[in-house]
Amino acid sequence: MTSPSTSKLSSSASELSQQWIDLADEEITEEFALKCFDAVADDVWVVAACMDRLLEAAPLQRTLLEIGIKRTEPALRRVEVASEELIDGEDSIGTSSEDRKRYALASYFQDESTDAQLCQMRATLLERLDRLNTFVEVCKEQPLAEDETSQDDIDEEWEDDPWGDTTGGSKATTKTVARVPVSLSSFLVDDLADIACVHASVGCYSAVRVLIERHASSLWQYRFVILESIPEHILPTDFRDLLPSLDASSGEERVIQPRPWREEKDWVEQPFVQEILKEFMGVEGADTIPSTEITAPVQPIPSPSNALTAWYRQRVDDVLTNSGMLDNALSLVQHAASHGIAGMDEVGEEMSLLSRLVYEAPSDLSSLSSDWTLERWKKLDPPAVIRAYLADTPPDDVPKQINKLVMPYLFVLESRAERAGNPDPRLVTRLFHEYILQAPLEVVASIFEASKPTLPPAQRLLRDDEDMVRLALACLYGSDRIDEWPTMSRIFECLPAWEVQEDEDEADTTIASLGAFVTPSTTQPQATASSLLVFFQPLLKHSLSRALDILDVHLESGEILSRWSVPAPLRWFLQSNGNILEQRAWATRMARQAGGRDDRLESLDDWEWLLDDMLKLSGSSESGLKGAFCLLSGDEVLRIYLSGLLSTGRFDIARSMLRDPKSRLQLPATTVEEVSITTSLEFYDNANSGNYHFGGMKLAYNCLDVPSISERILQQKEFIEATSRLCSFNLTSSPGTPITPIEIRLVKDKLSLVSRVLSSNSDAYKHSQVILELVQKLGFTGDLVAEVKTLAMLSDTALTMEDFDCAYENCSRMVDLVLNLRASRGTHDPEIQQASEVCWVTCFQLGRHPEFEDLYKRGNLLGRAMELCPPERLLDVLTSWRRLDQEDLELRRARRAARRAGTCLTNGAHRKRRTENGHFLTETLASRLQSLQQHVPSSPLASAPEFANKALHSVAANFPFARGRTLFSEGGDRSRSGSRPKLDAHEVQVQASRALQKGLGWLLGDE
Repeated sequence: MTSPSTSKLSSSASELSQQWIDLADEEITEEFALKCFDAVADDVWVVAACMDRLLEAAPLQRTLLEIGIKRTEPALRRVEVASEELIDGEDSIGTSSEDRKRYALASYFQDESTDAQLCQMRATLLERLDRLNTFVEVCKEQPLAEDETSQDDIDEEWEDDPWGDTTGGSKATTKTVARVPVSLSSFLVDDLADIACVHASVGCYSAVRVLIERHASSLWQYRFVILESIPEHILPTDFRDLLPSLDASSGEERVIQPRPWREEKDWVEQPFVQEILKEFMGVEGADTIPSTEITAPVQPIPSPSNALTAWYRQRVDDVLTNSGMLDNALSLVQHAASHGIAGMDEVGEEMSLLSRLVYEAPSDLSSLSSDWTLERWKKLDPPAVIRAYLADTPPDDVPKQINKLVMPYLFVLESRAERAGNPDPRLVTRLFHEYILQAPLEVVASIFEASKPTLPPAQRLLRDDEDMVRLALACLYGSDRIDEWPTMSRIFECLPAWEVQEDEDEADTTIASLGAFVTPSTTQPQATASSLLVFFQPLLKHSLSRALDILDVHLESGEILSRWSVPAPLRWFLQSNGNILEQRAWATRMARQAGGRDDRLESLDDWEWLLDDMLKLSGSSESGLKGAFCLLSGDEVLRIYLSGLLSTGRFDIARSMLRDPKSRLQLPATTVEEVSITTSLEFYDNANSGNYHFGGMKLAYNCLDVPSISERILQQKEFIEATSRLCSFNLTSSPGTPITPIEIRLVKDKLSLVSRVLSSNSDAYKHSQVILELVQKLGFTGDLVAEVKTLAMLSDTALTMEDFDCAYENCSRMVDLVLNLRASRGTHDPEIQQASEVCWVTCFQLGRHPEFEDLYKRGNLLGRAMELCPPERLLDVLTSWRRLDQEDLELRRARRAARRAGTCLTNGAHRKRRTENGHFLTETLASRLQSLQQHVPSSPLASAPEFANKALHSVAANFPFARGRTLFSEGGDRSRSGSRPKLDAHEVQVQASRALQKGLGWLLGDE
């Protein structure tokens, strides 16, 4: 509002009014205000001046408001009289009194705008006066705070004097003021709802109540908005007077009893007057009465019961979400329930259970309570709630927490079911059993220890002995743990011991069925504890007692397996009860893995302990129940044990136990030999290097020292030595990759390895005896055919290296060996035939080699080739022999010409060799013809030429001349035959027959 104008005032009044305008708010006094306003006769100016000043001093502000209101009273009386006169003078036909009032008042304000302005300002001043009274009452309700102490009379040097007088005097002065969040000037003009919200947000709840009671007509519709301004962390007990409650008589919200400052409103505050003033003053731009700016939805007055329930539930969720303080939410719910709000009993029950989870459960969830809301809590199913209650509880404290938290919750669920008309007598038991089936074994052990049959029934968590046994069997056989055998034993020790007459057949059938039940299948990959409980549920006491006896044996067996680092889940003992393959595999793991642990068995006593445990598992208990390896015989267990012992490389312990008559490791010599060879082969196959002086090959070799010496043992040792020798020749399986022992053993033709040695080492053929010994150690001892093949390879390698003397020596040894074989075993033996084939081919190759200059040795070799070759190859050998003979003739002619020329050539030795060579070939060919006689029918031919002619016709007929060069023809033959005319097959056969007859006739001579 602008300052009042002074243009219509007198000079003295104008002077005072100007002083009023110039004075600051803090310089105004009551005396000056009375003096100034008494001097001014203009009511509009005075009222405007009173409205213009908003002071912080309540008494002075009250004085101004009262002066302004008093100066509006003449205008009010004029308006009232004039409006009454206008109403009386109007035609009242067809109009209501309210309409007539409106029309008369509007007509008057149209003529007297000054009075309209004064009426408007009067309404504003009355509103401010009411607010001022409310502010004063609010200040009385608020606690007092000390104002700043005056320091005018305090010497800075002594302000911290500890001996100073702190009780009074002139040292300092203090005053107390009320703590209000809004100043008086703001309180008078700001929106009332905003002022109430500010007071609510800072904790001035008594001030809020005063505001609502004194200004109920303006604030009651915004009561819930004001309540929502209160922080969620504030205890509901601090503002319980502001919380909504229910009127039991009406079933609706209890409305607050208003206490306005004026029982009756002023004439200008009547609704129709305010409407006219707003319309009229709106045109003039005058001030209007302040109205609230809050846009929140207005709640009905009073609110129905369901609206109150919804508000309280929303408030609870807000408290949990924004502050996480469950005690505040619970206190709010309890307040609502005590004031009759419907549906809050169930919410209180839920909040009480939730508060136990957050504040009483020994878990880390209490630090995360802000994450818990009522909606989240309601979404949890009972098993999840139980797990949340016991989530971080130490196993030893679980029984106590179950009695403190879980059981009350389960009883609440039971009572709810009864109230809902769906009673479930086994609800508590079922949910408790479900938790046990899913709990860790340590927790299960604690629960069973708190349920021992020796305890009083009232103290036991599980009071039914049969239920305890079923739960224990389901938990133990349904668990995958292989490292909690002491905990499993604790559970077993808590179970009852019954003296019942057992039906062993029925019990054994039950256990067999249980073994089939826990075996994984396509429909049920793994049996869970819950499914096992269903299986055990119908079993009677005698079957359960038998199952406990079997459980005792299985627990003992499990501890033994765990001791030797091959633990198995408890269900494995059921699955393997009738599976010998599974038992054998696990016994093998036990024997082998026990020696391969980090704390490897080193002493003889440890190994004897292992043997005792393995034999114990293969036997029966005192009650006649079978162990984990019940399907394995004692000898098989000893065999498996010996294999495991040897696989660790402790051959000294193995020999000591086998030779000790008191040791339990007593096996036949053949079994020991077989196990040793098998273990040696494992070392052999896993070796990375073939050198038997270290690594896996050394273990393979030394392992064969455990049994007594036998032929098989010697053969295996020789093979290892041969492998080492082969690897020393640097054989490779692929370029740059040395051959491994297992690759050597898997080669089917071991002689091919010798061939690889000869081909990859240029000097290996010179050491024929070494190569022959290598062949023997490869497993060919006494195999003459293999020896012949080896000599052939040596000869071929020497021939390749053009070492003809070495090749001839090997051929000679090979021929002698074959001839001896043919003499002793005949020529029809397939092995002899194979050896002969190898021998004559080797002799033929060396005998026809053009670089071999010793014609005598070549002729000897070709003669042996004709002696040993099959009939169909005789022509090839004869062709090479005639070429050799022609070469010999040319040599003799050259010598004769040289001798005639005076050259001293001594060829006695050549003549002698020529004679011997011809004589040898004659004998060899005669013997071959004699052998050919066996392949043709008898004929009356008496002379040798006729017989030869007949025989050669038969032999020549078998030669494939039409197909060109034979397998053994020389390269020179091809070059010479290239210039000859091409003949058909018949002409070639005729000419070959004639040439062969002529050659044989020359060879046979008179014979």
